[in-house]
Amino acid sequence: MPRLLSIDEYGFGLTWTLDEAMQRASHALAHEGKVWLIDPVDLPEAIDKATQLGEVAGVIQLLDRHNRDGKKLAERFGVPLHQLPDTLPADAPFERFDVVQIPKWREVGLWWPEQKALVVPEAVGTGPMFRPSDTGTAAGVHLFLRLRPPSPPRRYTPEHLLVGHGPAIHGPEAADALHAAYARSLKDFPRVLARLPFALKG
Repeated sequence: MPRLLSIDEYGFGLTWTLDEAMQRASHALAHEGKVWLIDPVDLPEAIDKATQLGEVAGVIQLLDRHNRDGKKLAERFGVPLHQLPDTLPADAPFERFDVVQIPKWREVGLWWPEQKALVVPEAVGTGPMFRPSDTGTAAGVHLFLRLRPPSPPRRYTPEHLLVGHGPAIHGPEAADALHAAYARSLKDFPRVLARLPFALKG
């Protein structure tokens, strides 16, 4: 079973991050008594806390290769699995947008205006694979996208940055981290590339 690195609980949900090189992160976001599981990995402690937020209404998969435990959890709770959704149910508080749409890489993001929460599953991350450790940056663009970062996420100014790899960032630091990730995308490319073998060992 994957090991848990942290569970971050905040006013409208929680994020759980795994203790592994890729630091896979999953989210449970609650609205009006309903909970949405985003790219979830099935860890009992985290799922138990998620169900305490309300009734599970659905599971959302935002990246084509982020199957994780979405199907299993959707079946367990008897709810729909929304894979790379073109639309979301009317009771979901999010807006969806395309992040990357190219062959073998389809990625969808979520924006929750009320909470100013931005969910980006892969294009941006906060784990060690996404950022060099010697620059002080809290987030980074995916290595394979750094030469031409996808523009949609950067148009937001979030107060909560929820990613698919690494811990969430809250407060003014969220927007700062997102915009710095884009601003330094090319500049930090050699550093991220150089530390990749070391990050994979972690």
